[in-house]
Amino acid sequence: MTRNGAPRGRFVTLEGGEGAGKTTQAALLVEALTKRGITVLRTREPGGAPGAELLRSILLSGDIDWSPRAETLLHFAARAEHLAKTILPALERGAWVLCDRFYDSTMAYQGYGQGADRAFIAEQIRLLAIEPDLTLILDVPDAVAAQRLRQRGGVADRYETLGAAFHDRVRQGFRAIAAAEPGRCAVIDAVGSVADVHGRLMAGLDARLGSPA
Repeated sequence: MTRNGAPRGRFVTLEGGEGAGKTTQAALLVEALTKRGITVLRTREPGGAPGAELLRSILLSGDIDWSPRAETLLHFAARAEHLAKTILPALERGAWVLCDRFYDSTMAYQGYGQGADRAFIAEQIRLLAIEPDLTLILDVPDAVAAQRLRQRGGVADRYETLGAAFHDRVRQGFRAIAAAEPGRCAVIDAVGSVADVHGRLMAGLDARLGSPA
Protein backbone atom coordinates (compact mmCIF):
# COMPACT_ATOMS: atom_id res chain seq x y z
CA MET A 1 0.00 0.00 0.00
CA THR A 2 1.11 3.57 -0.58
CA ARG A 3 1.25 6.11 2.23
CA ASN A 4 -2.20 7.50 1.37
CA GLY A 5 -3.81 4.05 1.42
CA ALA A 6 -4.11 3.64 -2.36
CA PRO A 7 -2.96 0.27 -3.74
CA ARG A 8 0.60 0.04 -4.96
CA GLY A 9 0.95 -0.55 -8.68
CA ARG A 10 2.28 -3.75 -10.26
CA PHE A 11 5.83 -4.05 -11.53
CA VAL A 12 6.18 -6.24 -14.65
CA THR A 13 9.48 -6.78 -16.45
CA LEU A 14 9.96 -8.07 -19.97
CA GLU A 15 13.17 -9.96 -20.64
CA GLY A 16 14.91 -11.89 -23.40
CA GLY A 17 17.89 -11.87 -25.70
CA GLU A 18 18.46 -9.84 -28.83
CA GLY A 19 15.79 -10.45 -31.46
CA ALA A 20 13.25 -11.79 -28.99
CA GLY A 21 10.69 -9.13 -29.93
CA LYS A 22 10.49 -7.29 -26.62
CA THR A 23 9.96 -3.80 -28.06
CA THR A 24 7.01 -4.88 -30.21
CA GLN A 25 5.44 -6.94 -27.45
CA ALA A 26 5.90 -4.20 -24.84
CA ALA A 27 3.86 -1.80 -26.98
CA LEU A 28 1.08 -4.38 -27.40
CA LEU A 29 1.03 -5.16 -23.67
CA VAL A 30 0.66 -1.48 -22.80
CA GLU A 31 -2.17 -1.14 -25.31
CA ALA A 32 -3.98 -4.20 -23.94
CA LEU A 33 -3.64 -3.14 -20.31
CA THR A 34 -4.72 0.42 -21.07
CA LYS A 35 -7.88 -0.93 -22.70
CA ARG A 36 -8.60 -2.64 -19.38
CA GLY A 37 -8.50 0.73 -17.64
CA ILE A 38 -5.05 0.24 -16.11
CA THR A 39 -2.64 3.17 -15.96
CA VAL A 40 0.64 1.85 -17.37
CA LEU A 41 4.09 3.41 -17.46
CA ARG A 42 6.30 1.87 -20.12
CA THR A 43 10.02 2.24 -19.54
CA ARG A 44 13.32 0.55 -20.40
CA GLU A 45 16.80 -0.35 -19.23
CA PRO A 46 19.45 0.76 -19.38
CA GLY A 47 17.70 4.11 -19.32
CA GLY A 48 14.32 5.32 -18.17
CA ALA A 49 15.53 8.51 -16.47
CA PRO A 50 17.78 11.31 -17.77
CA GLY A 51 20.92 10.18 -15.94
CA ALA A 52 20.26 6.54 -16.77
CA GLU A 53 19.79 7.40 -20.46
CA LEU A 54 23.22 9.06 -20.44
CA LEU A 55 24.74 5.86 -19.07
CA ARG A 56 22.80 3.88 -21.70
CA SER A 57 24.52 5.76 -24.49
CA ILE A 58 27.91 5.00 -22.93
CA LEU A 59 27.14 1.31 -22.41
CA LEU A 60 25.73 0.63 -25.87
CA SER A 61 28.18 2.67 -27.93
CA GLY A 62 31.07 0.23 -27.82
CA ASP A 63 33.59 3.06 -27.48
CA ILE A 64 35.09 1.57 -24.32
CA ASP A 65 35.96 -2.06 -23.61
CA TRP A 66 34.73 -2.21 -20.02
CA SER A 67 35.81 -4.88 -17.59
CA PRO A 68 32.83 -7.12 -16.66
CA ARG A 69 32.63 -5.76 -13.11
CA ALA A 70 32.81 -2.14 -14.21
CA GLU A 71 30.12 -2.75 -16.80
CA THR A 72 27.97 -4.44 -14.17
CA LEU A 73 28.29 -1.47 -11.84
CA LEU A 74 27.40 0.99 -14.60
CA HIS A 75 24.19 -0.94 -15.22
CA PHE A 76 23.35 -0.86 -11.52
CA ALA A 77 24.13 2.86 -11.31
CA ALA A 78 21.69 3.47 -14.16
CA ARG A 79 19.18 1.16 -12.46
CA ALA A 80 19.38 2.98 -9.12
CA GLU A 81 18.65 6.29 -10.88
CA HIS A 82 15.82 4.68 -12.86
CA LEU A 83 14.23 3.29 -9.71
CA ALA A 84 14.49 6.54 -7.78
CA LYS A 85 13.30 8.88 -10.53
CA THR A 86 10.83 6.77 -12.52
CA ILE A 87 9.81 3.31 -11.30
CA LEU A 88 9.19 3.83 -7.59
CA PRO A 89 7.22 7.10 -7.99
CA ALA A 90 4.97 5.43 -10.58
CA LEU A 91 4.32 2.43 -8.34
CA GLU A 92 3.55 4.75 -5.43
CA ARG A 93 0.96 6.49 -7.64
CA GLY A 94 -0.68 3.11 -8.21
CA ALA A 95 0.38 2.77 -11.84
CA TRP A 96 1.57 -0.46 -13.39
CA VAL A 97 5.16 -0.28 -14.61
CA LEU A 98 6.18 -2.31 -17.65
CA CYS A 99 9.95 -2.30 -17.94
CA ASP A 100 11.83 -3.55 -21.01
CA ARG A 101 14.75 -5.25 -19.19
CA PHE A 102 15.66 -5.07 -15.51
CA TYR A 103 18.20 -6.81 -13.29
CA ASP A 104 17.76 -10.22 -14.91
CA SER A 105 19.38 -8.80 -18.03
CA THR A 106 22.46 -7.88 -16.04
CA MET A 107 22.68 -11.41 -14.68
CA ALA A 108 22.14 -12.93 -18.13
CA TYR A 109 24.34 -10.58 -20.16
CA GLN A 110 27.13 -9.69 -17.76
CA GLY A 111 27.00 -12.80 -15.55
CA TYR A 112 26.32 -15.62 -17.99
CA GLY A 113 27.30 -13.87 -21.22
CA GLN A 114 30.46 -12.02 -20.19
CA GLY A 115 31.57 -14.06 -17.21
CA ALA A 116 31.15 -11.43 -14.49
CA ASP A 117 30.92 -12.76 -10.93
CA ARG A 118 27.31 -13.91 -10.59
CA ALA A 119 27.46 -13.84 -6.78
CA PHE A 120 28.54 -10.20 -6.98
CA ILE A 121 25.61 -9.43 -9.31
CA ALA A 122 23.22 -11.27 -6.98
CA GLU A 123 24.40 -9.09 -4.09
CA GLN A 124 23.74 -5.90 -6.10
CA ILE A 125 20.25 -7.24 -6.84
CA ARG A 126 19.66 -7.87 -3.14
CA LEU A 127 20.72 -4.33 -2.29
CA LEU A 128 18.12 -2.87 -4.65
CA ALA A 129 15.44 -4.19 -2.26
CA ILE A 130 12.81 -4.53 -4.99
CA GLU A 131 11.53 -7.51 -6.95
CA PRO A 132 9.22 -7.46 -9.98
CA ASP A 133 5.74 -8.85 -9.41
CA LEU A 134 6.15 -10.75 -12.67
CA THR A 135 8.96 -11.29 -15.17
CA LEU A 136 7.99 -12.44 -18.65
CA ILE A 137 10.96 -13.94 -20.50
CA LEU A 138 10.65 -14.12 -24.29
CA ASP A 139 12.53 -17.18 -25.48
CA VAL A 140 13.57 -17.80 -29.10
CA PRO A 141 16.14 -20.19 -30.61
CA ASP A 142 19.40 -18.56 -31.59
CA ALA A 143 18.79 -19.05 -35.32
CA VAL A 144 15.41 -17.29 -35.15
CA ALA A 145 16.88 -14.40 -33.15
CA ALA A 146 19.74 -13.99 -35.63
CA GLN A 147 17.32 -13.92 -38.57
CA ARG A 148 15.20 -11.24 -36.87
CA LEU A 149 18.27 -9.11 -36.22
CA ARG A 150 19.25 -9.32 -39.89
CA GLN A 151 15.76 -8.26 -40.94
CA ARG A 152 15.67 -5.41 -38.43
CA GLY A 153 18.36 -3.39 -40.16
CA GLY A 154 19.66 -0.11 -38.79
CA VAL A 155 22.77 0.39 -36.70
CA ALA A 156 23.44 -2.47 -34.29
CA ASP A 157 24.38 -1.66 -30.69
CA ARG A 158 27.39 -3.23 -28.98
CA TYR A 159 25.53 -6.23 -27.55
CA GLU A 160 23.88 -7.07 -30.87
CA THR A 161 27.28 -7.35 -32.54
CA LEU A 162 28.66 -9.93 -30.09
CA GLY A 163 29.07 -13.47 -31.37
CA ALA A 164 26.69 -16.43 -31.46
CA ALA A 165 28.36 -18.10 -28.48
CA PHE A 166 27.70 -15.01 -26.35
CA HIS A 167 24.04 -14.90 -27.32
CA ASP A 168 23.63 -18.61 -26.59
CA ARG A 169 25.09 -18.09 -23.10
CA VAL A 170 22.65 -15.21 -22.56
CA ARG A 171 19.71 -17.37 -23.59
CA GLN A 172 20.80 -20.16 -21.27
CA GLY A 173 21.24 -17.58 -18.52
CA PHE A 174 17.66 -16.40 -18.82
CA ARG A 175 16.44 -20.00 -18.77
CA ALA A 176 18.48 -20.68 -15.63
CA ILE A 177 17.06 -17.59 -13.93
CA ALA A 178 13.51 -18.70 -14.76
CA ALA A 179 14.17 -22.22 -13.47
CA ALA A 180 15.54 -20.84 -10.20
CA GLU A 181 12.59 -18.45 -9.65
CA PRO A 182 9.47 -20.07 -11.12
CA GLY A 183 7.18 -18.08 -8.87
CA ARG A 184 8.29 -14.79 -10.40
CA CYS A 185 9.33 -15.77 -13.92
CA ALA A 186 7.33 -17.13 -16.84
CA VAL A 187 9.13 -18.27 -19.99
CA ILE A 188 7.12 -17.40 -23.10
CA ASP A 189 7.67 -19.09 -26.45
CA ALA A 190 8.37 -16.11 -28.72
CA VAL A 191 8.42 -18.06 -32.00
CA GLY A 192 5.51 -17.36 -34.33
CA SER A 193 3.44 -14.36 -35.37
CA VAL A 194 3.35 -11.16 -33.36
CA ALA A 195 -0.30 -11.87 -32.52
CA ASP A 196 0.46 -15.41 -31.34
CA VAL A 197 3.26 -14.25 -29.04
CA HIS A 198 1.10 -11.44 -27.69
CA GLY A 199 -1.60 -13.98 -26.85
CA ARG A 200 0.89 -16.12 -24.94
CA LEU A 201 2.17 -13.08 -23.04
CA MET A 202 -1.32 -12.00 -22.02
CA ALA A 203 -2.17 -15.54 -20.95
CA GLY A 204 1.00 -15.66 -18.85
CA LEU A 205 0.27 -12.29 -17.30
CA ASP A 206 -3.35 -13.14 -16.49
CA ALA A 207 -2.39 -16.52 -15.03
CA ARG A 208 0.05 -14.88 -12.61
CA LEU A 209 -1.53 -11.49 -11.82
CA GLY A 210 -5.20 -12.03 -12.61
CA SER A 211 -7.27 -10.36 -15.31
CA PRO A 212 -8.40 -6.89 -14.21
CA ALA A 213 -11.68 -5.80 -15.78
